[in-house]
Amino acid sequence: MPVPDDVRAFLAAHPRIESIDLLISDLNGVMRGKRIPRRSLDKVFERGMALPASVFALDILGNTIEATGLGFSTGDADRVCRPLPGSLVAVPWAPRSHQAQLLMTMEEADGSPFFADPRQVLARQLKRLAARGLTPVVAVELEFHLVDRERSASGELQPPRSPASGERASLSRLYSIQELDEYAELLEAIQAAAEVQGLPLDTLLTECAPGQFEITLTHGADALAACDHAVLLKRLIKGVAWRHGLEATFMAKPYGQEAGNGTHVHLSLVDAEERNVFAAADGAPLGTPLLHQAVAGLLELMPACMALFAPNLNSYRRLQPGLYVPLAPSWGFDNRSVAVRIPSGPNAARRLEHRVAGADANPYLLLAALLAGIEHGLAGERVPPAPITGNAYEQCPPTLTNSWCRALELLEASEPVGDALGRDFVAVFLANRRAERDQALRHVSRLELDWYLRHV
Repeated sequence: MPVPDDVRAFLAAHPRIESIDLLISDLNGVMRGKRIPRRSLDKVFERGMALPASVFALDILGNTIEATGLGFSTGDADRVCRPLPGSLVAVPWAPRSHQAQLLMTMEEADGSPFFADPRQVLARQLKRLAARGLTPVVAVELEFHLVDRERSASGELQPPRSPASGERASLSRLYSIQELDEYAELLEAIQAAAEVQGLPLDTLLTECAPGQFEITLTHGADALAACDHAVLLKRLIKGVAWRHGLEATFMAKPYGQEAGNGTHVHLSLVDAEERNVFAAADGAPLGTPLLHQAVAGLLELMPACMALFAPNLNSYRRLQPGLYVPLAPSWGFDNRSVAVRIPSGPNAARRLEHRVAGADANPYLLLAALLAGIEHGLAGERVPPAPITGNAYEQCPPTLTNSWCRALELLEASEPVGDALGRDFVAVFLANRRAERDQALRHVSRLELDWYLRHV
């Protein structure tokens, strides 16, 4: 493609930019890519960036999983990555602020989408809904922990020391304005960097665990952009926190005894006339048949999608009773104990909130799975069970698996999910995750040595 006018305008407005990071999200949501000098940017727009398809075979440590079929069995061949329009932005937290970044997506040689690119997997789901004349409106909530870069004497994570008091966080301060004030400099830097990068932040609050926060992105009718914003916000928060002497983590469960980090997705559907099809014409609070069908599809495919909602070993530490994580396919109105919540509010804003996934989930794959469930419910005009009133944790026995192995088996066995996401993609995902699981099982933890070395 020719170099767009907005790119030339950006470079003219930022004469001190020296390098550009070309970014693409792998299966884990880790940003991979290359760093190029400013003078090479024209070539990227004209020819694309060559990157091996095996970038989608990488485990969390960057090892190529040959069982995916994307490594040396194909000669570790390159594909072409193309820039996403409008994604060139400055990186305010970079040293000397002389750096920019540009999002990419991978294509085949003929220009068709590369099947294992998570962004292209989501694009496939959007086309399926578009065939029904429907467009999702999406907002993403991300939870994260700030942690001290200094580990404890025993090598464990520590909550940060308050920039105001110097005291280390130890208690839950849910919705605490005081804690927002104490971390104001860092949080304001996050907001300022997000404004520079055009990331539409909405609300910011303190969460349950020490040093835990939640940021919500505003809703919009471009689901691909919503996930672009989510992966870039993770990168931003990590970068800004590091510049302020802290680490930010989106691990699902950084502390065993505290609440973990989730990704909540708010989602509605609009038709060709931009009418919310979940909102009843008469304003009835129970919504429409399409809302109920969407909920039914999400609940039905939820067990098979757990491997996408909880993609790694640490993900399953979060799935524990009593720590604000739904453990069964359940739904209800204005009820935060269920898996799929229908929030209160104006009828025109009727939507559902999916509350199961961890913050470590790949946003593209998470949303692709949710849209697959919704389309499944609409296609079959499925009917959900009765909504839960009251505490779902007391009424619904845990049935969502907390086993990584079982989650992968359920994904492999699901014909609806395989058909929706693409069986070739699911095969790559399964091979990648199983190989990482095998590596994890070879590691003996400190806890196992403490418990079993002398006692069995």
